[in-house]
Amino acid sequence: MGAPRLNQPTYPVHGTELEPGRLLAAVEAAVTYYRAQLEYADGPRAYLAERGLGVVVQREWPWRVGYAPAGWSSLTRHLRAAGFTAEELVGAGLSTRTRGEPDRLIDMFRDRVVFPVRDPGGHAVAFLGRTGPGAADGVPKYINSPETAIYDKGRLLFGVAEQQDRLNDRWAPVLVEGPADVLAVWLSYSRLRRAGAVALAPCGTMLTDDQAAILRELPGAARGIVTAFDADSAGRSAVDRAWQLFRQQRLPGPLLVAEFSADADPADLLRRPNGRAQLRAALQRRTRPMLDAVVDHRLGRLVERHPRLLEDIDGRCAAVRLLVPLLFEAMSPDEAIRVARRIAAHTGAGVDTVAIAALGYLEDELQRVTLTA
Repeated sequence: MGAPRLNQPTYPVHGTELEPGRLLAAVEAAVTYYRAQLEYADGPRAYLAERGLGVVVQREWPWRVGYAPAGWSSLTRHLRAAGFTAEELVGAGLSTRTRGEPDRLIDMFRDRVVFPVRDPGGHAVAFLGRTGPGAADGVPKYINSPETAIYDKGRLLFGVAEQQDRLNDRWAPVLVEGPADVLAVWLSYSRLRRAGAVALAPCGTMLTDDQAAILRELPGAARGIVTAFDADSAGRSAVDRAWQLFRQQRLPGPLLVAEFSADADPADLLRRPNGRAQLRAALQRRTRPMLDAVVDHRLGRLVERHPRLLEDIDGRCAAVRLLVPLLFEAMSPDEAIRVARRIAAHTGAGVDTVAIAALGYLEDELQRVTLTA
């Protein structure tokens, strides 16, 4: 894929007189600068190769991954020399003012591998920055550009502009946690494949309603949407949030989850022997319904808080009562029946206990609606 065609977009300029076209030009100049710096950054290049992402070092397009040098103001000096004003650099989210010396600018990104974030038209509007090798303890692994007149992070997904060919060919969308996972999935499919999975990621935020709506409108959404998050507490919470947003959007296809072991998110799996094939299999053949995962997550949290919860009938019945509201989130009667059986099996309660709890929940909801009408 070559350079995207940059048609001049129209952006709201929230209370500022800065010209959006200048902000876009500044970010694009930063992309070029960071890309050039990667050529001389042995550590970041080795890091990308070790993660199985060496191809993005060798090939500039479509991702244009780069490196922000460790100096305090390397990019700022470069762009000021190119004619950009201090206000434009701050307004584009590339530089920030220091507290003690507000007239002094420093770079927003320092000693980080940087992934450009593009709007649907292909314009670079922001960056996601990942710590370089050997970063000090306590340094955030990822930082993201602040919101600007040209960048609303809750309304963009990383990877849409770069993968328009696959999206237009109705490849199945996969929601992942970050840019390295997006690239891992992208690499796991060769150009010769006619169908597959295409990964997208939120821009350093929890999934938003706007991002869920973007996924719903993708041509491949009818084939289903898969979430592929880390196997930790944050990953489980992300699946649960995705479920709530997706079911409200009434997506046209099934909602699925691909779950990985604690040491094998998509980017990690790519590095294993035959990793590309393993990743493709995990995303397309080793998935399960998302609601099943949500049930398991909720029960798991209950047992973590109350380790002896399922040891007696009272605890099992309590667990059932806390899980049965999920029956009414099912997308079809068949799914509701499957979830009811899952609750019964995982709590050790009978199906009749689940049915009674479901009726009790429904009666309570009807009474609540009546009282508030």
